[in-house]
Amino acid sequence: MNGGDEVVAATTDVPPPLEWRFSQVFGERSAGEEVQEVDIISAIEFDKRGDHLATGDRGGRVVIFERADAKSVGGSRRDLERTDIPPRHPEFRYKTEFQSHEPEFDYLKSLEIEEKINKIRWCQTANGAVFLLSTNDKTIKFWKVQEKKVKKICDMNTDASRAVGNGKVASSSSLNPCPMNGGLPDKAHNCLSNDFSFPAGGIPSLRLPVVTSHETSLLARCRRVYAHAHDYHINSISNNSDGETFISADDLRINLWNLEISNQSFNIVDVKPTNMEDLTEVITSAEFHPTHCNTLAYSSSKGSVRLIDLRQSALCDSHSKLFDEPETAGSRSFFTEIIASISDIKFAKGGRYILSRDYMTLKLWDINMDSGPVRTFQVHEHLRPKLCDLYENDFIFDKFECCLSSDGLRVATGSYSNLFRVFGISPGSTEATTLEASKNPMRKQVPTPSRPSRSLSSITRVVRRGSESPGADANGNSSLDFTTKLLHLAWHPTENSIACAAANSLYMYCA
Repeated sequence: MNGGDEVVAATTDVPPPLEWRFSQVFGERSAGEEVQEVDIISAIEFDKRGDHLATGDRGGRVVIFERADAKSVGGSRRDLERTDIPPRHPEFRYKTEFQSHEPEFDYLKSLEIEEKINKIRWCQTANGAVFLLSTNDKTIKFWKVQEKKVKKICDMNTDASRAVGNGKVASSSSLNPCPMNGGLPDKAHNCLSNDFSFPAGGIPSLRLPVVTSHETSLLARCRRVYAHAHDYHINSISNNSDGETFISADDLRINLWNLEISNQSFNIVDVKPTNMEDLTEVITSAEFHPTHCNTLAYSSSKGSVRLIDLRQSALCDSHSKLFDEPETAGSRSFFTEIIASISDIKFAKGGRYILSRDYMTLKLWDINMDSGPVRTFQVHEHLRPKLCDLYENDFIFDKFECCLSSDGLRVATGSYSNLFRVFGISPGSTEATTLEASKNPMRKQVPTPSRPSRSLSSITRVVRRGSESPGADANGNSSLDFTTKLLHLAWHPTENSIACAAANSLYMYCA
């Protein structure tokens, strides 16, 4: 159960900070271009091998990108290892897109169900096809994306340069004068013209219709729809390591599904009280353990993470472990529970560590130690004096995602002004880099004379732990733009590459 994680390894060698650089951008906006609401990216996910990347948007569309550099290099693995070509960072290209969800209306509850994609999860590939799950607030869909050969039927014709029979030239009209769509000719027993005759050796120039396929096109087909199982908005879906089941979670329940069965699910967690007035917390995120099919974790609005074992009972009312940080005496305020709510959790690759993101911090938990987090990273501590303003504008309810590197040495999460932060989690590491989603993420800000504050959407900054606050410019003036926020990002499963969404643009960085 501990897994083979490298996270927080007891080692004296502290890896140096990564130097990030811009790699690619898709859907970049021009200066002054207005962003359409339906084009804003709402979900990002790499597949397990890192060969595909999928994004979902508020318009219900799923866009798939495929790795381009992997196909351009041939040869066996051993041959490639012998060459002196330096390793290339992943480069992606557009592959296809499809409409996953449409806006709906629940007539029983008089409720509009928007088409926005909340989560995307890749499933196991088979026979050259890729499979993925996508969900909006109420409905989960299972998609198959596969290359299909475009079939074309070649018309029957003859070579007009050759004469046949009594000297007449055989043409497509004389060979096939039969009416279309099932019509009958004058003489049903003979579709050939009266003056046409076959030579003794046949007609060498006659070509019968054949089916040819020279081109391929990508076809996305919805295999199954998992609906009518959630009364509240779905916030999470997660695949099981057994490759057969997955979970979906809303505010009060977690359901277990079989990929092959769409009309039945099992409720495994239910926190709904008998009297809704007694409700004190809700489920905010849930994820399966990466290797143990019986273990999953879910977070709550009170800042706790619960680990449950499906072998204990059919309905997991009780947890096997609870991860919570005791509240500091005298620190409670009106905003305490709001900023403690966890917006996202992720298991590390080996499954021993869980990364959680609340409004103010990133926390790393060891599943073998439930006394408190092993590491805490301050992300929005500089915003504490502004909590009242953030509450009035609803920014305090923004849900930022988090991710871990494949080697377990770093974590990342988003912030405002399209910034994202990368922290080193090895013992003794002081790596804390702040970058902006732009083509020049590592450009440092040059101190300038005092001027009216402006958005950081055109400025990139790098902030090291213990240096200037990311919420202030060189003159100490607040310059964060709370309307531009980087909520969604994903770390490549095998390399130091991050994909992040800034409104309708997808930026990729490598180190």
